[in-house]
Amino acid sequence: MPFKPPTRRGIGPSCVGLPAGPWPTLLDFLTARFPNITPQTWLDRMAHGDVIDEQGQPVLPQHGAQAPYAAHQRLSRRLYYYREVPDEPSIPFEAVVLFEDAHLLVVDKPHFLPVVPSGGYLRETLLVRLKNKLQLDDLVPIHRIDRDTAGLVLFSKQPASRGAYCALFSQHQVRKTYEAIAPWRPDLSWPHTRSSRIREAGHFMLQHEVPGQPNAITHIDVLEVRGDQARYQLKPVTGQRHQLRVHMLGLGLPILNDGLYPELTPEGQLDHARPLQLLAKRLEFTDPIKGEPRQFDSDRVLNGWMANT
Repeated sequence: MPFKPPTRRGIGPSCVGLPAGPWPTLLDFLTARFPNITPQTWLDRMAHGDVIDEQGQPVLPQHGAQAPYAAHQRLSRRLYYYREVPDEPSIPFEAVVLFEDAHLLVVDKPHFLPVVPSGGYLRETLLVRLKNKLQLDDLVPIHRIDRDTAGLVLFSKQPASRGAYCALFSQHQVRKTYEAIAPWRPDLSWPHTRSSRIREAGHFMLQHEVPGQPNAITHIDVLEVRGDQARYQLKPVTGQRHQLRVHMLGLGLPILNDGLYPELTPEGQLDHARPLQLLAKRLEFTDPIKGEPRQFDSDRVLNGWMANT
């Protein structure tokens, strides 16, 4: 059976392949492969046992810095390593578990909490928090929502049944309902369907609409109007990245407190008092294991317009 690296304090290891190349040592390869990580950081990780080969053996600092790279390559096709994020910001909001059975975990996520580790977030993520709290090393999110978005996230507890639940999303068999607060436009007819083509906008964080065959469809309706703002119901048919935010912007209805659209907020200016007013409110599907209809609803409520009432 292939070696499976253990989870440590809720954190699974990252993996890097060892391709053929001219690097004199493993440390030279890792420094070239990850230029933002210093050689000393790699040596410190090795000293703490945080770099291991596919046989589960730790790579010691002297081996990484002195042994020829080709020797490592003959012993192992890949390496696993456990990373740390220095000065990781604390996120003072908690998720709530709404449902759990042998296969599924349904969680109501707060704004600002990333679903999985990425970039400057590792321990302060929904996945790592849940693994540590519930002692579920095999936990994997079946789908994801943005860090800025609050609401429902489904997790798979068992590898054996995971594929059946993932197929629900890949085959568009999950009915998703969101809510958002945005400007009110009485000149548009409601309900409205936005259909367009979305692609990356030249910045890795941003998407935009472009001419061409539509790859994104969202059904939008109005739930409530208060002055110059409204609470909208959004039902995405497709699942393009940032689809709801881009579609609302395309209608001239940027979602309240959006730090990406229409203007990218500089890094480090996050304001916990002004969360994005977008909520993953409901998920509906037929359970592929039990054959029963499922419906889950977030208990969270958007309140971004309270200051204006």
